[in-house]
Amino acid sequence: MAISNKELEFNFNEDRMRLRVRNLEQELEKIYLGGGKKRIEKLHATGKLTARERIDLLLDPNTDRVEIGAIAGHGMYKEHGGCPGAGVVVVIGYVAGRQCIVVANDATVKAGAWFPITGKKNLRAQEIAMENRLPIIYLVDSAGVYLPLQDEIFPDKEHFGRIFRNNAIMSSEGIVQIAAVMGSCVAGGAYLPIMSDESLIVNKTGTIFLAGSYLVKAAIGESIDNETLGGASTQTEVSGVCDYKVESDQECLTTIRDLMSRIGQTAHAGYDRIASEEPLEPAEKLYGLMPDERSKPYNTREILKSLVDGSALTEYKAGYGKTILCAYARVDGWSVGIVANNREIVKSAKGEMQMGGVIYSDSADKAARFIMNCNQKAIPLVFLQDVTGFMVGSKSEHGGIIKDGAKLVNAMANSVVPKFTVVMGNSYGAGNYAMCGKAYDPRLIVAWPTAEIAVMSGAAAAKTLLQIEVAGLKAKGEEITPEREHELFTKIKSRYDEQISPYYAASRLWVDAIIDPIETRKVISMGISMANHAKPTKRYNVGAIQT
Repeated sequence: MAISNKELEFNFNEDRMRLRVRNLEQELEKIYLGGGKKRIEKLHATGKLTARERIDLLLDPNTDRVEIGAIAGHGMYKEHGGCPGAGVVVVIGYVAGRQCIVVANDATVKAGAWFPITGKKNLRAQEIAMENRLPIIYLVDSAGVYLPLQDEIFPDKEHFGRIFRNNAIMSSEGIVQIAAVMGSCVAGGAYLPIMSDESLIVNKTGTIFLAGSYLVKAAIGESIDNETLGGASTQTEVSGVCDYKVESDQECLTTIRDLMSRIGQTAHAGYDRIASEEPLEPAEKLYGLMPDERSKPYNTREILKSLVDGSALTEYKAGYGKTILCAYARVDGWSVGIVANNREIVKSAKGEMQMGGVIYSDSADKAARFIMNCNQKAIPLVFLQDVTGFMVGSKSEHGGIIKDGAKLVNAMANSVVPKFTVVMGNSYGAGNYAMCGKAYDPRLIVAWPTAEIAVMSGAAAAKTLLQIEVAGLKAKGEEITPEREHELFTKIKSRYDEQISPYYAASRLWVDAIIDPIETRKVISMGISMANHAKPTKRYNVGAIQT
């Protein structure tokens, strides 16, 4: 029996997606080693566990977890030897049955020193805790600020000092913070565990002080060893700085689990959930449905059938504004409102052909109204991005595309229900904004390996930049042959393609993670579960949205 072109394309897409997922797994395997095997062995020789080993022992076994920012720092700071994982591990998981977020310094990466991206990742962890009222656990093992880059981490609003400001805010709001000093904790970093609600320190390996013995000697001439200066006995029996003295990493983590088990339950936001149901279409089908070539159209409804419970959708205004799909559905039992870019080429009610992935006036209007409805009904929103931007040209401009686009951005930005964003494919220009990009506070934002995040596609940007460069060279009297023009285009596109890669975005925390598409349901479900801890602090004012 002959294989159809559709089947061949599906098989090609599946092979390419599996290759992308395997490449992701290989990158993560390297990142999980932190500073490398030799440094891990050196850490073990001192009786300490690695950051990931600590987290594995702390979290409840056989429960879901979502790691945030594993790829942060990827390809950055090469002149400083790199900073895999930003030198800190951040995981949303469960401890003694309580959902929480864990932040663990990786002492195998520059002794856990803080690079600029380390600060950004720590602040993201605190942001998640504050937005969702999640308990946060700090496993501290850090040499402090990485001094060669101190000007990029020390004084500004979103730098190191913001950590302690957040400690104070969370404490005042009743968000539980537990800190364990499991290694070095020096200088300004010493405030983090002490500004938490409770602190633990491991005997003989944990130390906490504003200045170590060498600096004390240089500053005031006093000779003292680090253990006497700020070890476990000193800080629990003499100064009273820490609350619990424990004898090993293992005892420390067991004690934290005990403390977490005693936390009382708080009121939930009340997002609707029923028994979970698997999609009728298998998740693995996503591999073949998603085109490897980003410009190709595809059936977005088929994607949704592999993501939502029972593959069941209740579409809102199905025949109107067809380049955005809006639908009520359930994900792992949770009621959600889905806003997804439709990548099919469709015909409008006026008989006009509309390009898939482009936002037109009618689709912007529909999505804005749907977002308002979800806010009125307290239904969390899930945005599935594969967007090339808003429609341009005289017809769109005269039709008020800016007005309708502003209405969509307004409705989305003012949403009070939790928002979650999955960048499946393209995320270009203002389309990124309208579909709840990072600037619009999604509770979680993740990307598939097929994602591209930029002002425009690599080819379009390269052509634009090429025109500028060629014009400049011609102005200098240089003759540009077709061969020279092709060489310039290839060079420009190569540089731009690196910047639109999902790894470039994830390394800078524009997205929280790159995920295997089959993990999408788990990420959304974990996200709504954590968002359910925090009631909205304000009502959604429909009257404030332009009509």
